[in-house]
Amino acid sequence: MVSNLPIYIQIHDKIKEDIEKGVWTIGDRLPSERELAIHFNVSRMTLRQAIQTLADEGILERKIGSGTYVARKKVQEKMTGTTSFTDIMISQNKQPSSRTVSYFVAKPSSSEMEKLSLKENEYILRMERIRFADGIPICFEVASIPYSLIDQYSKSEISNSLYKTLEEKGGNKIGHANQTISAMLASEQIAEYLEVKRGDAILRLSQLSYFEDGTPFEYVRTQYVGNRFEFYLEK
Repeated sequence: MVSNLPIYIQIHDKIKEDIEKGVWTIGDRLPSERELAIHFNVSRMTLRQAIQTLADEGILERKIGSGTYVARKKVQEKMTGTTSFTDIMISQNKQPSSRTVSYFVAKPSSSEMEKLSLKENEYILRMERIRFADGIPICFEVASIPYSLIDQYSKSEISNSLYKTLEEKGGNKIGHANQTISAMLASEQIAEYLEVKRGDAILRLSQLSYFEDGTPFEYVRTQYVGNRFEFYLEK
C-alpha cells in the first residue's frame, strides 16, 4: 500500500535543505531536540527519528552529551566491487539470515530522490532489515529501491534475492556500485537491533548500485557492529 510522505521524512528534507542553503554550515551545532520539536510542532520521538535518519546518512553527527552537529566531509577510500552480505557470509562458511523490520512503499526523501534520480511523482520501496551470521546480528540495513522497478515482484523475490530477480526476471544487467564507509556510534534503536550498547562503535557503509546502462537501482545504508565485522581494501 502506498503511503504519504511521513512527517519525519518531511522534517528530514527541511533540515537537509536548510543545510544546503547555508542556514547551518559544517561544524554548526543544531538547536536542541526540544527546540526543534517545538519549531516543527511534532513530538520529540518524531523529531528524533528525523535527526537519526540524517545522522545515518552522514549529514548530521550526534555527540553524546554535547548535541547534534552538521557533519564534516569524510575522507573517502575506493573499495573494489560491490558488497554482498550473503556472498561474504557464505565465503566465510557462515549461515546468513535476516529479519525484516519494515517493508513499505512511500514517497522518497530528498536524499533518496537525489541518489536514485527520481521525479517528484515517483515512489520507492523502503526495506529495513537486521542481518545475521550464524544467528548473531551483524548489521542493520536500510535499502531504497525505485518502486517502478519491482512493483510486479513478490516480497520474497525482493527481500531474498533482489539482484537475481532483477537480472533473471527483469532482464537487467548489474553494473558497478559507489561505496563510502565511515565510523559512528550506535544509537539507542540500533543498539537494540544489533544487541550492543548505545554508543558502541559502528561502521557505516553507504552503497549506490547501478545497472550497466548507468541507471541507479538501489540505495543502501548499512550499519555494522564494529567488533563483529571489518572491511579490507584491495588495490
